[in-house]
Amino acid sequence: MAQALAVTPAVKAEPLPVIQRYFEVSLFLLVVTGILALIATGKLDMVTTVAAAVALAYKGWGIARGRGPELTHRNATAFVLGYFVFFPVDLWVFSRDLAASAPNPLLYAALLAAIHLLIFASIVRLYSSRTVRDYIFLALLAFATMLASAILTVNTTFLIALAVFLLLAVSSFVGLEIRRSSEGAVFPTFEPGSAAARRLHRALGLTSVLVAASALVIGGLIFFLIPRFTAGYMSAFNLQPTLMTGFTDNVELGEIGVIKQSSEVVMRIRVQGDDAARAQEIHWRGMILTNFDGKRWFTPPVDSIVVTPDGSGAYQLGVAPLPADSFYLLRYTVLMEPVATDAIFVAARPTTIWGRFGADSGGDRARSYLIFNRTGTLLNPFHNSAAVHYDAVSQIPTVPPQKLRDATAVYPPDISSTYLQLPRLDPRIKQLAERITAHAPTPYDKASNIALYLRTRFGYTLDLSDMNHRDPLAYFLFVKRAGNCEYFASAMVVMLRTLGIPARYATGFLAGEYNDLAHDYIVRGSDAHSWVEAYFPGYGWITFDPTPPGDEKHNGAFARLGMYWDWFQFSWNEWIINYDFAHQLSLARNIHESSRAWSDRASQYYQAKRRETIDRLKLWQERLSNSPYSLPGALVFLILMLIYFRGRAMGGFVAIRWSLRAHREGQLPPDLAAFEYRQMLRLLERRGWRKSAAQTPLEFAASIRVPEFAGPVAEITEMYQSARFGSHPADARRVISLLTVLKQLRQTRRG
Repeated sequence: MAQALAVTPAVKAEPLPVIQRYFEVSLFLLVVTGILALIATGKLDMVTTVAAAVALAYKGWGIARGRGPELTHRNATAFVLGYFVFFPVDLWVFSRDLAASAPNPLLYAALLAAIHLLIFASIVRLYSSRTVRDYIFLALLAFATMLASAILTVNTTFLIALAVFLLLAVSSFVGLEIRRSSEGAVFPTFEPGSAAARRLHRALGLTSVLVAASALVIGGLIFFLIPRFTAGYMSAFNLQPTLMTGFTDNVELGEIGVIKQSSEVVMRIRVQGDDAARAQEIHWRGMILTNFDGKRWFTPPVDSIVVTPDGSGAYQLGVAPLPADSFYLLRYTVLMEPVATDAIFVAARPTTIWGRFGADSGGDRARSYLIFNRTGTLLNPFHNSAAVHYDAVSQIPTVPPQKLRDATAVYPPDISSTYLQLPRLDPRIKQLAERITAHAPTPYDKASNIALYLRTRFGYTLDLSDMNHRDPLAYFLFVKRAGNCEYFASAMVVMLRTLGIPARYATGFLAGEYNDLAHDYIVRGSDAHSWVEAYFPGYGWITFDPTPPGDEKHNGAFARLGMYWDWFQFSWNEWIINYDFAHQLSLARNIHESSRAWSDRASQYYQAKRRETIDRLKLWQERLSNSPYSLPGALVFLILMLIYFRGRAMGGFVAIRWSLRAHREGQLPPDLAAFEYRQMLRLLERRGWRKSAAQTPLEFAASIRVPEFAGPVAEITEMYQSARFGSHPADARRVISLLTVLKQLRQTRRG
């Protein structure tokens, strides 16, 4: 006993070293996750990001080396109080400057300053924590950082950080409770790195994973089941929206070329129904520009209408319908990222749009409206500084070329006055247009010839470094003969106008890259585009694209992974960020339809298998009935089954019967006497007398009170015991006669 105590000395007052180590690492990772979630939002300045990362890395290095707190409580308190002195400077100078481009600079300056204070306090407390109270306060600070990151972003990276944070929070509080409970307890020592410590770590880790997973599942169920209504998010605003300078009412040649060098996702578009393949050729229109001064396109003030939502939340744009056989309806859903433009990107000829724009994002539909001007440009007056989710319906023209050739060349006065404007041009431009269209009899043929000429005779490039000329359009057409979409579209619009054909300059995006996993189109900055719309009386504006194709996009393993990530992001935004009561109804309807479809398929499968089984049984029955070997075969099969299942018992019974027949005139050995005794018990059991397992043979015989039965039973019992336990064989003839008497008595009593 003394030796055992010497091997495992008792320790008191201090917590288990292995628990302390586990708790310190878990709490440190909890704080790191909260701060990294803030950094991952992309809304923090570079100084804060770098300083926080360096401080966390240094603390992690210290924990790995087993070093204790670096700061005393007094020093930590002094640092925090000193920062409160610095806080007004941060609020009114540094953070105010960082939030200058935000929709509400003062609000975001206060938010950024508070986040700076939160990060500073978390790091100082991380460097000075010693007591349970310090640890709890540090965990609360980590939780506050996660709340702050939720304010700044609602994207998919936050979901990952939240899941990790939840796991570490469970792990930290489990470790904290065990650490607190171990203080003052008596226990055998085991150090970090030992086998016992590793088992404890595995147990704590498994517990944390199971609790965190259960919390996520239960929280997910609550999220999807509780009725939800759309409300405003502070996280819906963006401090610095992506700059989209090419989509305003004043665009200088070359601006869209800058946007095309970005691979950042601008929109995700899901086309409803079976029209996804058709959308490959769609141009998502943003701005329509009417006037050209030789270097830039712009639209002077034009008549506009204010469109407000009706009772169903739909914005009816009042577009005049095309002839019934000249269009098809395209229904689509757009998730537009925050961009610095007021344009709402839609397909050609939008008729109806549903969405939350500006004030409507907070649910105040009465104050929400859109601006739809005479050129067909759709604008959001509340600015797209937040992610915008909307549905729309457009009439996509499918006018046959022959009908466009037959269209009249007499244009309405308002069309001619607006869309034939030209600045002073190099005379060679008009001469080139006339030469290209010399053999084109109709405006449609002229437009087609110009588009084909530019697409096949010129090259595509994003290198516009030498385009800074006094007349960039003439330089493009007669010197460089290469450019991007802006130059091709501008050249075609100008040449059509020199021929008296109304045309206009449109900016927006190409269809984008189709993701067959999410069934949506990924539209990036590199898909920014300019094209031409020419006017045909009776049919309106028809799209022409004179730009030759650029570099093909290459697909690979990383591109496929990107598709999966995009599917996850689209699903996250659709079913988490924009999840509301309408989504709940849709989800419930889908679940109901899916369950009913599954039930129908299961029922159909069961019925088909049932019919198949019945048909097979009928076929087998018919074959057996027609076969001369069926009856003998069935008998042989039954005999074999009987032998297989009851062969040993039947063999024993036959053997005993044969032995009884052999000993009918002699003496019964013990085994045959026992067999006959069991025969007696079965006869008596049919009469109602059952021998219990607790009774001896003599006790059972004494329990038979009926005189006619008592005598034979007692005699058979005596002979059985004498044969089995006394080695005195019983008289076979006497035993058989007594059993015969019992059978007759049973039958007589029954009668």
